[in-house]
Amino acid sequence: MMSTDDAAVVARLRAAGCVFAEDEARLLIEAAATGAELESLVAQRVSGTPLEYLVGWAEFRKLRVAVAPGVFVPRRRTALLVDEAVAAVTGRTEVVAVDLCCGSGALGMAFTTELEGIRVELVASDIEPAAVDCARRNLEPLGGRVYQGDLFAALPRELAGRIDILLANVPYVPTAAIADMPPEARDYEPRITLDGGDDGLAVFRRVAAAAPDWLAPGGKVFVEAGAAQVESAAAYLERCGLTARVAESDEYYATAVIGTRPNQ
Repeated sequence: MMSTDDAAVVARLRAAGCVFAEDEARLLIEAAATGAELESLVAQRVSGTPLEYLVGWAEFRKLRVAVAPGVFVPRRRTALLVDEAVAAVTGRTEVVAVDLCCGSGALGMAFTTELEGIRVELVASDIEPAAVDCARRNLEPLGGRVYQGDLFAALPRELAGRIDILLANVPYVPTAAIADMPPEARDYEPRITLDGGDDGLAVFRRVAAAAPDWLAPGGKVFVEAGAAQVESAAAYLERCGLTARVAESDEYYATAVIGTRPNQ
């Protein structure tokens, strides 16, 4: 049963506009060691600080993924990339996988955790130091290696031509649309993790252009995109020499483009 103090926390969160006030209150109460710490956490949440930064983790595909201030918070819709990647390796015994623009490493973590009987050589990279630190916490226990740097420049050259699964959750919000994003993302997450340039596809094009040199024959790149962007994104993958496919999910309210390197 909820105590009077707990109910007061719920009321403060609800008044601040938190849609799932009861759930958030429970998580904040669990995270606080003292009453003073709880007061601090509630005050920060009411002021707009993302819940995930306050409790230190985000739920992604039933996993608790460590996150920290200054690190992109994984979104439920990005689970579409994991679904598609897992389905792509059915029947394999070993896979080389890369989580590019990895943020917390949630995609690589979920992909590796959900495979059974498949050996995964997992590598991840991000340009943001805070993200790299966070991804190491999540991926090193799984045997993953995490590097800091700009896209493929961060990866060991030994991976060129060997990557079977390339998960690339690149920023794809058009620059002008960032002002319309929810404050939790716009005001707290690094702009570099959101800003995809004028049309939202600037970083995507860099990934698509380089992907054929890094993918193994038959290897695939998986990229989330907005519904209005997928046609242009798929066409660009084709121009880069990859076979393109669009994936959609009503469950996740998500769209993605998948590029496959020809076997020959």
